[in-house]
This record gives sequence, structure tokens and C-alpha cells, in this order.
Amino acid sequence: MKTPIFKFVLISGLATAAWAGQPIVDVYKSPTCGCCDKWVDHLKANGFTVRAHNTDDVVQHKYRLGVPPGHGSCHTAEVNGYVVEGHVPAREIKRLLREKPRARGLVVPAMPIGSPGMEMGNHKDIYDVLLVNKDGSTRTYARY
Repeated sequence: MKTPIFKFVLISGLATAAWAGQPIVDVYKSPTCGCCDKWVDHLKANGFTVRAHNTDDVVQHKYRLGVPPGHGSCHTAEVNGYVVEGHVPAREIKRLLREKPRARGLVVPAMPIGSPGMEMGNHKDIYDVLLVNKDGSTRTYARY
């Protein structure tokens, strides 16, 4: 008797999170990348539910989700049908989900110092969060 009740509560809890509009972010990352883990922590601290998938072939997810060549980073994520590539701040992901543009998603190419997960003291690179349009072209979505 206890097992079925436990399963019901677990399933009910997951359904409640989805009904409340809490997005689930699937992150594809290397099992040994510390900055990826820090970015996942950043998302969780900002209210996202994260499912981290350790993989030795993150590139297949970049291709599958349409990350433009030359715009890659160390991890790739998917949320509500959008790609999120690299160290994109949670604030911009929330904006993307609120505005719902007709686009593939967001990218922060490379690994800028000072971006979420790449904090190193007080040093901060200036970097752009790019919106990837359906045709693969990009435009600046935010600047940090």
C-alpha cells in the first residue's frame, strides 16, 4: 500500500510544478565540467527546475537544437522548445520565456569571464547574449 501512495505523491508533485508554469531545463553537459555545474546551480537559484544530463557527446545536442556554427560553448540546454547555449544568465532565459519570440533560442558563445558559472573574482568580460533566429542568424538580445 505505501508504494502506490508514494508514487502518486511524486507524480502529483511533478504535475503541480508543470501546472504552476515552472519551466524544466534539460542541460546536456560533460560530467567533468565544473563551470557547467555552477551554471546549473545558477539556474536552480533562480527558480528553474533542472535535469542535468551528463554526456560525452554534447555536440549532437548542439546540432539537434540548431546552435549556429561558431556560437558554441561548453553546455547546451533546452527549455520550452528553445535552445540555450552556454552561460546565458537566468534573467535572459526568463525574458525569453515571457516574450516567446519566434526564434531558436539564446546563445552566449565561448565562456566569458564573469558570466553565470564563470565567475572569477571581480574580473568580468563584456559579452552579448544573442537571440538565434529561426534561419540561424543572430542579433544582440542583451549585453553584459
